[in-house]
Amino acid sequence: MIHEIQAKTLLSAVKQPDPWFGLKYNMNLYRGCQHQCIYCDSRSECYGIENFSDVLVKVNAIDLLRRELSRKRVKGMVGTGSMSDPYTFAERQYRLTGQALEVIAQFRFPVHLITKSDMVLKDIDTLDEINRVHAVVSFSLTTADDDLAARVEPGAPRPSQRLVAMRALSERGIHAGVVMMPILPLIQDSVDNIVNIVRLAQAHGASYIIPAFGVTLRDRQRSYYYDQLDRLFPGLRRDYERRFGIQYFCPASDADRLRRLFDELCDQYGIATQVPRYEAEPLPTQLSLL
Repeated sequence: MIHEIQAKTLLSAVKQPDPWFGLKYNMNLYRGCQHQCIYCDSRSECYGIENFSDVLVKVNAIDLLRRELSRKRVKGMVGTGSMSDPYTFAERQYRLTGQALEVIAQFRFPVHLITKSDMVLKDIDTLDEINRVHAVVSFSLTTADDDLAARVEPGAPRPSQRLVAMRALSERGIHAGVVMMPILPLIQDSVDNIVNIVRLAQAHGASYIIPAFGVTLRDRQRSYYYDQLDRLFPGLRRDYERRFGIQYFCPASDADRLRRLFDELCDQYGIATQVPRYEAEPLPTQLSLL
């Protein structure tokens, strides 16, 4: 279900540009996500989203964003948060992401979108405009297999659709790449999966891939994930419980070997392993008359 809410604030500051995505500011236009990936950490109690299948729409978000950006003296990368995909299907009706990008373009801020959706192409012209400053679009790919993705990311557009969208952005000169995370232990941690993701990413114009070889599990997200394992991969839950117990980060099998293989492939294809950084415009200086 979709619920409209009023937000008090929108932008949150990141103390330092984060090492993963280079963000200075973050915003969540929606809370809850219709993609319903079985591994999403945003189901965890710390995010305070009671029913992650419901989508809360911040209907006053654009007014807040315009007001808050106008007060920011320090330019920095704006991200779209982790509590929902910015192109969850509610975006078709409310167009908050599209409108937010227009405001970001107006104030000449850089942006980094992370999505599983080819719906981003509806905003390609606005991203073109933002890219005069700096625009980055990262597509989340945990597998290159459409059939496996349909099981673990049941509501999301398929990887093949994301790759086509990535190529379209790359051809327009917009920084486009892959967030290769999570890699689910005993499900996606095969050599074939890593090789296929890197090769297909390169073939579709990816300039970078940001990897993480494992998955995070805590409190109610762990319970939800294990219930989905029972439904989709009978017997696998026991292997997880025996191998990981209640630890937060659950590494992929032979993660070091997969990382070495990944690095070799990226080096071979000329793919970076970090997001393109935004270089802030220098502040104007007062010239001396002497």
